[in-house]
Amino acid sequence: MSNLQPYPQLHAGRDEVILEPDLAIVDSAHHLFDRPALKYMLDDYLKDVRSGHRIVASIYVETLAFARPDGPELLRPLGEVEFANGVGAMSDSGVYGDCRICAAIVGHADLRHGEQVGELLDQSLARAPERFRGVRQITIDDESDAPFRYVTNRPARGIMRHPNFRAGFKEVVRRGLTFDAAAFHHQLDEIAQLADAFPDGSIVLNHVGQAQAMGLDAQGRAAVFEKLRAALKELGRRPNITCKIGGLGLPFWGFGFEQRADPVGYLELAEAWKPYVEAAIEAFGPDRCMMESNYPPDGRAAGFVPLWNALKHIVRGASADEKAALFRRTAARVYRLSVPD
Repeated sequence: MSNLQPYPQLHAGRDEVILEPDLAIVDSAHHLFDRPALKYMLDDYLKDVRSGHRIVASIYVETLAFARPDGPELLRPLGEVEFANGVGAMSDSGVYGDCRICAAIVGHADLRHGEQVGELLDQSLARAPERFRGVRQITIDDESDAPFRYVTNRPARGIMRHPNFRAGFKEVVRRGLTFDAAAFHHQLDEIAQLADAFPDGSIVLNHVGQAQAMGLDAQGRAAVFEKLRAALKELGRRPNITCKIGGLGLPFWGFGFEQRADPVGYLELAEAWKPYVEAAIEAFGPDRCMMESNYPPDGRAAGFVPLWNALKHIVRGASADEKAALFRRTAARVYRLSVPD
């Protein structure tokens, strides 16, 4: 079995004409890993970066890749931080081009460890002082088992309600680090409560809040969209929350592109994704939104070139300043990067 089978669109659309090729992009979320289903490492991301869009920097986000296999469970995520930091150092050498890959690192932390998580954060900062910018703990939760067949590391249920979770979150805030929040649309009230409890904390909502609409018909997906849009508006009232626009290639949304063997072009992607992208921008504004590839997971449904073309096409009516915020400036500010215009 080909290791690309679960990602049928991964290499699709590389012959598409690049829209706005000079627009500088900070890819606000991508991953690197070597797993049985797919190997996607630096060389693979470089091929995508060099495919035509002007990616000037990228944010590495955890998937527990290369975590330490032994030692204290709390500290095992250090392995991934060290790996990503090494890739960042290689990229900074200039040998691989101008794009600063892994310019910032979002590592993993299990906040259920409470105050003890401070040790992990301090060691992560010590190992990658120029790049470590925050943590993510995936907290997606659902009554159905269906979504989790697409999740490498299935999270426990009720993580954000764990008695030690907020004590761990406090350690993140104390160090001025970000928290990437990965939840489904029906959990976004918990993100709002977290933002209210820690107004000084920087929360980055992943993947437009991830509508869980797998297996629903058009009417069911429309109802989920309305719930998501209302939840995004509510989150948008919290100034300490920003939003990543991407992850729309994941199967959770119910678009079904991951089931297609023929290449999916950017216009078809844009038509399906537009309401969700516009809902996020309406709720947060361009200065609190950042575009992401979420590659390679989004390669299940969208090629790298069509993905960025679709996002550009959706916001083609935005001003130059708004596009700069959406594609570069917000991510650079939140993750504290200095990048070219």
